[in-house]
Amino acid sequence: MQSLAPSSSIGIKSIMRTPSPLPNPHRLAFTIQCAASRFDSASNATNPAVSTTKVPSTNYFASGGVGKNRADWQSSCAILASKVVSQQQNTEKTGGADNITVVNGHKTLDLVPVDNLPKPLTITDLSPAPMHGAQLRVAYQGVPGAYSEAAAGKAYPECDAIPCDQFEVAFQAVELWIADRAVLPVENSLGGSIHRNYDLLLRHRLHIVGEVQLPVHHCLLALPGVRKEYINRVISHPQALAQCELTLTKLGLNVTREAVDDTAGAAEFVAANNLRDTAAIASARAAELYGMNILADGIQDDSSNITRFVMLAREPIIPRTDRPFKTSIVFAHDKGTSVLFKVLSAFAFRNISLTKIESRPHRNRPIRLVDDANVGTAKHFEYMFYVDFEASMADVRAQNALAEVQEFTSFLRVLGSYPMDMTPWSPSRDD
Repeated sequence: MQSLAPSSSIGIKSIMRTPSPLPNPHRLAFTIQCAASRFDSASNATNPAVSTTKVPSTNYFASGGVGKNRADWQSSCAILASKVVSQQQNTEKTGGADNITVVNGHKTLDLVPVDNLPKPLTITDLSPAPMHGAQLRVAYQGVPGAYSEAAAGKAYPECDAIPCDQFEVAFQAVELWIADRAVLPVENSLGGSIHRNYDLLLRHRLHIVGEVQLPVHHCLLALPGVRKEYINRVISHPQALAQCELTLTKLGLNVTREAVDDTAGAAEFVAANNLRDTAAIASARAAELYGMNILADGIQDDSSNITRFVMLAREPIIPRTDRPFKTSIVFAHDKGTSVLFKVLSAFAFRNISLTKIESRPHRNRPIRLVDDANVGTAKHFEYMFYVDFEASMADVRAQNALAEVQEFTSFLRVLGSYPMDMTPWSPSRDD
């Protein structure tokens, strides 16, 4: 089946071509410097900080209202000042005092009321993204109603969630300043690790700044009026189909299963194409968003179905020791897996608990050759190892452990040191 790319998501090409949006346009304030010395002869022009501004509407300077001598310039200043006063009086009558600026020390309206010009970029536009809890633009993979969107909302309440059609796009959205954060899944309690995102963590230079764990509650969705006996096809994400396989059989749905990019995208596809013979596995929120009915609720085979997401940012956070932290690293060695025991011992001897270890084939050097004159040449896979351990980089034990690990490895990178998700969890739907 062809990939069903959601129409409401961001594509890679659009990100690469579209610049980061500028803030909303603001009115431009025109400041008049009535300094006669600025318009004296060149020998008396001693203030390089004063500059003239070209007025885009009524141009007094180009219409012959200003001469070259001091008297003409002072006369023009008086004319402009009178217009300023009259505009200020009109503003006070209409209650528009919020737009008053300062011109020559007097409170007045903007002389050039231009509403459709963008505000110039300032240093604040290029400053680091706001802290946790502030208004953030958070990228996630999928369409509205996806579990990743729910994870973004749990990680950053009141955030502006930005849907992306691929994991790669979410990474690039943060790197290109289109988003402040990305929230992406890395492992599921039933389906295991999402290897694609582990590879992308190594390819990109984003930092893990937090984690969030989200219970997954699957529903069987269909268009209004459609009953189970009318269905001959069920579509969803591959992991969602696998997580609901036994329940679908118990419901008597021995029908075709087809994989698509994400769960909410499956619901959107059924609704957009009015497919009355097709059901989707997605969340209850997806049913609400796309006007579908819930034929069966909680159809996952295991109620303890939870997905772990990581939050990514352009800059790392400062590690602390006043709360539980977790640190994620990736390393490799030229001599293969022979040093893995030594690396793990560096943590064991310091009583640092490992929460995850994941191996992925080395992309740039996948095969290691071992010469043996008796049996020929042996070939082994080269691996990158991803390790999560329960300690902060501010902890001396973690610093010493990584210093020892560095002695045994040819490559070591800290992906992030971040607070652990300590929120209580139970397999009930309310969580």
